[in-house]
Amino acid sequence: MKIGLRLGLALGTILLVLMLSSAAGVWRLSELAGRMHILATSDNEKQIVAAEWLSTISLNLVRTRAALLGPRELVPELQREMDTTSTATTALRERLNRLVTTPEGKAMLVDIDKARDAYRTPRADLLKRHTAGEDVRAAVEQQIRPLSEAYVATIKVFQARQIQRYQDALAAAEADAAEAQRFLIGCGVVAVLLGAFLAVVLSRSIVEPLRRVAASTRRLAEGDLTEEIAAQGRDEATEVQTGLQALQASLTRVVSGVRSNAESVATASAEIAQGNNDLSGRTEQQASALEETAASMEELSSTVRQNSDNAQQANQLAQGATDVAVQGGEVVARVVDTMKGINESSRKIEDIISVIDGIAFQTNILALNAAVEAARAGEQGRGFAVVASEVRSLAQRSADAAKQIKGLIGTSVERVEQGSSLVDQAGTTMQEVVSAIRRVTDLMGEISSASMEQSSGVAQVGQAVTQMDQVTQQNAALVEQSAAAAASLKTQAEQLVSAVAVFKLPGQAGGGFARAAGVPVAAPVVVTPPRPAAAPATALKRPLPSAPAPARPPAAPARQIAAAKPAPATAKVSEDDWESF
Repeated sequence: MKIGLRLGLALGTILLVLMLSSAAGVWRLSELAGRMHILATSDNEKQIVAAEWLSTISLNLVRTRAALLGPRELVPELQREMDTTSTATTALRERLNRLVTTPEGKAMLVDIDKARDAYRTPRADLLKRHTAGEDVRAAVEQQIRPLSEAYVATIKVFQARQIQRYQDALAAAEADAAEAQRFLIGCGVVAVLLGAFLAVVLSRSIVEPLRRVAASTRRLAEGDLTEEIAAQGRDEATEVQTGLQALQASLTRVVSGVRSNAESVATASAEIAQGNNDLSGRTEQQASALEETAASMEELSSTVRQNSDNAQQANQLAQGATDVAVQGGEVVARVVDTMKGINESSRKIEDIISVIDGIAFQTNILALNAAVEAARAGEQGRGFAVVASEVRSLAQRSADAAKQIKGLIGTSVERVEQGSSLVDQAGTTMQEVVSAIRRVTDLMGEISSASMEQSSGVAQVGQAVTQMDQVTQQNAALVEQSAAAAASLKTQAEQLVSAVAVFKLPGQAGGGFARAAGVPVAAPVVVTPPRPAAAPATALKRPLPSAPAPARPPAAPARQIAAAKPAPATAKVSEDDWESF
């Protein structure tokens, strides 16, 4: 049951009890108010009318005695006053007849009427006799006085009865008021006890699930993802536990993906280090080959100088210049091809750096998503936010390093393009020189044959030495850049492993990264020392390296890139996890 529904039912129950008790209290108070209204109006009016009736009768009795016992001249005036008083008495009698509703009261009024009639009949007779001059004093004492006393007594009995009824009704009203007060107090006590009981039950049903949620949240904040979160019930706390289950599952997937990526990065860094060592060995071998080639070049130069000394005539020199110019054009063409190959290699290296930059960007996106989700989690996601910040910092450092390498490669590409432009200009100049010298080539055929062959050999050797020198320089630069990138990548991989080591995944005893320790470390490559220069005859017999041969060393990074291609796929999986998270 939802917490809001439980609270609504509890409050509704308390309000219902309060409403019922209030309604009962209002009903009792209304009934009591009705009784008090009757006491204040009807019963009180009965007492007032009875008192007025008794006062009027007492006044008439005094007038009757005065009229019967006094001078005859006063009888007419007293008779008029008695008639007026009798009329008022009749009006009071009618009021009482309307106010009295009980049979007992009606019977008392009948008794009063009988006593009145019994009193009024002899009074009228005695007044006539007294007016006629008869002495009625004895009759007054014998007849009028007992009848008047009986008349007054009936009214006093009626008045006493009304006073008694008023007092009884007042006592009953006071008893009802006390009972209503006790009833309201009892209803209040019941409402308080019921509210306390419902408060205890509701607090237990709400606090216990929230405590379980708090415990699960603390475990997640500490990085413990091993214990399963149990969701029981259908209230809001259960919904929170369900959300924590989804959060734990997402965190488990994300941490597993991050660990897998860290392993891939560590393995790739080790492979890159191994490749750098191999490349360093090949660079040393090329340096040794260059030394041998230099010795051969010296021997060949000596032969060319001897042939040049034999060419004494200007035509022979011109023919030699023609041959040299032709060979120079060919060398320029080959240099252009070599520059294109170098440009392609530089672009491949730039693509490699772009791949590294993409990996760093995806890692940065993952860290940013982690920081956003940690900010949503509030206080519970602070620890994970720190981890995400460290991962993001590492990704930014990797991206900065990749950008620096990319800038260096771009500068190298621009310089290669400038060199290609200069070589094209040199080729144009060489063509002009050849066209000018060809005018005298017919006169120098036999003498220039030997010089042309020797110049061709020198040109080939020079081309090979130039190509090997360029490739060696490029390899050296690549080795330095790759070594720096491998060291940075290895450091970042170690930091990434340390960052995710705080999490404990299901099926693991601790939060460490088991495979991080098993990453192979590149063994140092034993570089053979440069061999001494060979004898001239041996140097001349060594075959010259072909032009495409120096371009082979850059192929090693390409193979490493091909082997490291699954890493972006893993990063993509991790990014999908973050999106679902």
